[in-house]
Amino acid sequence: MNTNQHQANNDTTDNLLFSKKDMIFVAITVFIAGWIVKIPRLIHQEEDLFFARNIGFIVFPALLFYFTWKRKANFKTLILPAIILLTAAIFINSLPQDEKSDTLILSCIHLPILIWSLVGFAFSGSNPKNILERVGFLRFNGDLVVMGAVMMLAAGLFTAITMVLYNLIGMDIEDFYISYVVTWGLPAIPIIATVLVTNNTTLVGRVSPIIAKIFTPFVFVSLAIFLGAVIGTGKDPYNDREFLVVFNGLLIGVMAIILFSLSEVTKGKNNKIQLLFLIGLSLLTIIDNGIALSAIVFRLTEYGVTPNRIAVLGSNLLMLTHLSMIAYQLIKILNKDAELIEVEKTIGKFLPLYAAWAVIIVFLFPVLFDYK
Repeated sequence: MNTNQHQANNDTTDNLLFSKKDMIFVAITVFIAGWIVKIPRLIHQEEDLFFARNIGFIVFPALLFYFTWKRKANFKTLILPAIILLTAAIFINSLPQDEKSDTLILSCIHLPILIWSLVGFAFSGSNPKNILERVGFLRFNGDLVVMGAVMMLAAGLFTAITMVLYNLIGMDIEDFYISYVVTWGLPAIPIIATVLVTNNTTLVGRVSPIIAKIFTPFVFVSLAIFLGAVIGTGKDPYNDREFLVVFNGLLIGVMAIILFSLSEVTKGKNNKIQLLFLIGLSLLTIIDNGIALSAIVFRLTEYGVTPNRIAVLGSNLLMLTHLSMIAYQLIKILNKDAELIEVEKTIGKFLPLYAAWAVIIVFLFPVLFDYK
């Protein structure tokens, strides 16, 4: 009788979306995050300037603490990430307030990537050598995006209904709603989504791969048509800056699709077709990125060295190399010369290089280029 009751209690606990400790964590971190969002109003600082520099500090530190706790890692391992966070916060907010400074913009863009990598460090149990946990962290991010998107849609619907209802009775609650509900609600979404995904792995665990599997053929066809259109229209990537930005975005998107599709690739007939699409998509993106890379080199030699061009050049070289390695492993899997885990290892081994490049851009670029 006692055994059955104990088992029933365990089953009930397992079915809970939140444990009591998780609820306390969410309440405390959302409360803190909301006050961080309010800082520019409290100190009368321009909001765009504040959030451009500090947006990564609103939620990521909470997730860093959460995964350290959940993975039962020694909290002494938080010392180094905490030092990095504090150093980054002081550094980014001490940079000259020049809106035209390329190095300031680059630092602001890459700082969240650096902080995100610290969250990945905590996710892996503070074990930097755990390559497969790095891949698990990327998969978690895919699930988090799906869960976050669902919660954002629900929040948007709730907001619309609330506004309509209060407008019907002649009450204007927009300022109050933004100041209190939105201020605490927006940072709450990624925090709550993280807890939900972590505690309920089957909740959205298969959604990201399925979405990727469905859209991979469409992305492949779209990219092939796009490449043909570029050639057919005589598009000049060497003098078009937006062209380079698009190509970088394409590469990041394709790598995400490949990652989320990996868990669906097996030896079955249908999955072999999926694997062929992934290989084709990788090769097309390598070609596209090669064109973009040559355009960057051209702009460097023709127009000179700038922080933006060096940053884009380094990022493109990293992503092109990484994607080439992944494509090579996928081809080996197609020929039955390798297992799926080899692709995952290839993905995981390369991730610290992105973090290292982010560190260089955030901390060294402003100094090397004299804050220009």
